[in-house]
Amino acid sequence: MQHIFHLLLILLASTIISCSGQKKEELTPWGTSINGDTILPQADALSISEIQNNGELIMLTMSGPKTYYDYHGKNLGLHYLLCEQFAQKIGVSLRVEVCKDTMEMIRRLTDGEADIIAYPLPSSFAKEVRLCGVSTDSLKYKWGVNKDNEELAEKLNQWFQPQMVKQIEQEENFLLSARSVVRHVYSPMLNRAKGTISLYDQYFMQYAPLARWDWRLMAAQCYQESTFDPKAHSWAGARGLMQIMPETAKHLGLPMGNIFDPESNIAASAKYLAELNQHFKDVQHPIEKCKYVLASYNGGAFHIRDAMALARKYGKNPYRWADVAEYVLKLRSPQFYNDPIVKHGYMRGNETVEYVDRIMVRWEQYRGVAHPGSFKFGNQVPHKASHRNRFNIGFKD
Repeated sequence: MQHIFHLLLILLASTIISCSGQKKEELTPWGTSINGDTILPQADALSISEIQNNGELIMLTMSGPKTYYDYHGKNLGLHYLLCEQFAQKIGVSLRVEVCKDTMEMIRRLTDGEADIIAYPLPSSFAKEVRLCGVSTDSLKYKWGVNKDNEELAEKLNQWFQPQMVKQIEQEENFLLSARSVVRHVYSPMLNRAKGTISLYDQYFMQYAPLARWDWRLMAAQCYQESTFDPKAHSWAGARGLMQIMPETAKHLGLPMGNIFDPESNIAASAKYLAELNQHFKDVQHPIEKCKYVLASYNGGAFHIRDAMALARKYGKNPYRWADVAEYVLKLRSPQFYNDPIVKHGYMRGNETVEYVDRIMVRWEQYRGVAHPGSFKFGNQVPHKASHRNRFNIGFKD
């Protein structure tokens, strides 16, 4: 018996020795590991029915004026709007994943992370993805789907019609124009002789201190937003005197049923301005901070931070609005919105810079309402203000 036990030990030892020079293939939940290298399984492309069952079409693209960008809280861009129409056609929602370059889009598509590349790809990529669907500039540039996804490619080819491009461009041009905001234009000054700016001056006086602002600055912003029309509304969903977006209203605790109420709308806006003040607490100069807050109210704080990062990179002062405004404007150029330090892509910066400029000019005009005898609207002749009042805007004159 002891002899048999020793024999088994010898056989076991020889087996171990004979296998010591070999590495066994090991299966894991993430793939097959061979000689220490993990090989991921090739992802299968989802069929149309699987996309519909998931309820979501995942789109890859890059930031740009013709592809995809954020505008006042809404997504725009020719290729995004076309892809949104296709998603609606097959009855699903659309999720956008923004990539830094073409190779990232190709990699993520072939890895099964998305369903479609909604970006004009040249014919040189035909070996890596299946080109199909939308063609905007020429037949050499099309969208892409997984090489094996013949069904989705065929569906896109059947759906797309060249006239769609012109229709979408016309729609987008309308949305970006003043015609897309429904409002009655009121006078920028209700009663010049009495120094009354609007019917809502009492609310500006009451709530502007929440943001540590001069109430007349808030009035100037209100005129830029709605021309003092409490029922103003835009295609993007902005509502009321201060054009508050539904998501912002929800964040601020403003019920949608009260969004057109003048006092509620102004109070919520003052709360939002106070939040933006905190976001830019690193901007020390109070007048400069006002400009950053106004720019963020219009164009989004993340875009303004991108412009500040660019200003710093190119040797300008990130806390001086005149320097930062230069890069807000440059965020329309691929050289700048594709810069690695830019996190939020393309921006229609000219509108934001103009928005800040117009409000600051009108505020200078409104600063004379406390002394109506010296105030003449339209010629930009403000009353004389002390140095303290000019820069400590939380105080009244």
